[in-house]
Amino acid sequence: MTSKIAVVTGPGSGIGRAIATELAARGHVVVATDLDLAAATETAAAFGGGASDGRARKLDVTDPADATAVAAAVAAEHGTIDVWVSNAGISKMQPFLDTSPADLRRTLAVNLEGVFHCGQAAARVMIAAGTAGTIVNLASMAGKQGRVPYLADYVASKFGVVGLTQAMAFELAPHGITVNSVCPGYVATPMQDRELRWEAALRGTDPAAVRQAWIDDTPLRRLETPDDVARAVAFLAGPDARFITGEALAVNGGAFMD
Repeated sequence: MTSKIAVVTGPGSGIGRAIATELAARGHVVVATDLDLAAATETAAAFGGGASDGRARKLDVTDPADATAVAAAVAAEHGTIDVWVSNAGISKMQPFLDTSPADLRRTLAVNLEGVFHCGQAAARVMIAAGTAGTIVNLASMAGKQGRVPYLADYVASKFGVVGLTQAMAFELAPHGITVNSVCPGYVATPMQDRELRWEAALRGTDPAAVRQAWIDDTPLRRLETPDDVARAVAFLAGPDARFITGEALAVNGGAFMD
């Protein structure tokens, strides 16, 4: 059986690294793409690849030409792309009234426009190759509710990802391409470590107190791990999810139920 080709954006650490590792463990040929090529190479090395063999590639998701070039290069080497996971994302915690136009533009450029550009690039490759592929976009629990402090621009970007996923799913369905999003909750990652410090400072408390508040807000009574997210992505990328499309899968331990 031929291995499926999977491209993951932003796999240098955290959720992206867990997704790339999980897909590789399930038999996919994974191409790790990141603005930080060294980080992508480090991730790819964990499952036997790197920049020298094209298993790690530099990608700026905010640049549509770059997304197109990377997708084309992967297809030229492997014949197609079966799975594309748009995971790359950023955050910066600050009050709504203090969020600058530059901050807003940067957040939307990475978190929303990056998903758009990469989705176009991946879908064009899949359609050209006749591949009934899968695209998975990383959204967030913050893409389903606005009751999230100090992350107004992030919330806007992730609501956008949920809506974009539905639009992509509708238009790409005739080509047999499924498109879904995953909405994690409080995930223990380096990004979360930064957010703990930011929120603690904004609330005038300490990171340990904020962390406990997040746990208290989660009915399953623990912080989410990157592996929790990775397994959900792998499910959507697998054969058992072939009749699921346009969905925003909540993986948050019950922190938000819809």
